[in-house]
Amino acid sequence: MTMTSFIATSVNRTVENAVQDHFIAAEAPFSTFLKKGQILRIEDSYGQQAVDTLFYNAADFSERYSSQDTMRMQGAAYISTGTKIMSNEGRLMATMTADSCGRHDTSAGACSCESNTVRFGHGTKYLHACRDNFVLEVSRHGMSKRDVAPNINFFMNVPIEPDGKMTIVDGISAPGDYVEMKAEMDLLLVISNCPQINNPCNGFDPTPIRVLVWDGEA
Repeated sequence: MTMTSFIATSVNRTVENAVQDHFIAAEAPFSTFLKKGQILRIEDSYGQQAVDTLFYNAADFSERYSSQDTMRMQGAAYISTGTKIMSNEGRLMATMTADSCGRHDTSAGACSCESNTVRFGHGTKYLHACRDNFVLEVSRHGMSKRDVAPNINFFMNVPIEPDGKMTIVDGISAPGDYVEMKAEMDLLLVISNCPQINNPCNGFDPTPIRVLVWDGEA
């Protein structure tokens, strides 16, 4: 998908009238605040890039994204257009309003130095991981590693077999694919632009992403 067609999908939303426009480097953490009613777009700029994502209630960080409540609410294992993103208090945090990719994982969690060591060997123990990114970023807001909950993996392809087995395989997102969400409360958005190079979630080549935010129904 080209950048032109990507922007044209939202008639009144353009880069020029965005109230936030962020480029997040490969492997980097990021956070920003969203106001209730704002529209968030996360763009997989180069394709096949997992974007590990968490949401917190901006007024009370103890209320945060819940993968279990989100899956339970829609009776589905994947996240896509129409998904209600739920908190651990059972409240609606955001609604997925657009998705050019098709489905997104919320079961496989974030990579860590510990899981890398178990899965890929001791030689990977000191490689950067999403867990490190999350801890670094939430610490900027007065939180600790205890506040890092199971996350959404936008653009990560994790087929689930009938027997429950999961495997991370080649991503299906193309350059310029995106998701959009409407904030249903004031939110803190926290992202780890996944640095994983040992499985195909990033096509073995982590790349930059883009985050845009618009007011209201622009």
